[in-house]
Formats: sequence, structure tokens, C-alpha cells
Amino acid sequence: MTIERIGLTARWCDAAIFNGIVFLAGHVPEKTEGRSLTEQTQEVLALLEETLADAGSGKERILSVQIFLTDIGKIGEMNAVWDKWVAPGHAPARATVEAKLASPGYGIEITAVAAKR
Repeated sequence: MTIERIGLTARWCDAAIFNGIVFLAGHVPEKTEGRSLTEQTQEVLALLEETLADAGSGKERILSVQIFLTDIGKIGEMNAVWDKWVAPGHAPARATVEAKLASPGYGIEITAVAAKR
């Protein structure tokens, strides 16, 4: 079976698709780095949605998601954005953990697995 890659670079791709399953790379804030967690979460979710669309999927098709926060004490701030974004009746399996991220300006990174349409 063929593996399709979306947004391929020398080091990673934004998504890899195999057997109808979309594996998303960790998405981080590109324009809102260093800003509030609310702004960063909004941007990262928009980027995820864009990558899902490019891969022939959508947020209602997400099977699981992993959310990495630099400060788990701000989970409520992230959840306020998440709760407005997640497709009603289609909440994925989710894990949220505190982690040190690649840049000190990142407050969040999200990765997911989704089914193609």
C-alpha cells in the first residue's frame, strides 16, 4: 500500500496517510508564538483543520489527539477554545500533558490521528 505525505520537508511532513488513516505531525503556533495560550490554541486548531482538509479529512473525523502544554495550569484556557472548536458529538480520544516544547515561545503543540472521508 502507498503512503501519501502532505507538506513534506526534508525533516518531516505535516501529515502521512496510510490505509485511510491520517497521522498528523505536531502543529505549533507559527504567527502567534509568544502570545496568549488562547491565541496560540486558536491558531494551532486552525492549522490542524487546514492540514486535515488537505489530507481529505476533517475535525469530525479525528480519532485521537495529543495536546502538549508548557503550563498544565492553563488547561482551562486551552479547553475554552477547544470546547468551541471540537465538532459536537465527535469529541476524539484525548490526552493532555505538560511538556517542554521546541521553542520557549510555544505554549501548545497538538498532534492527531484521523480517518479520511
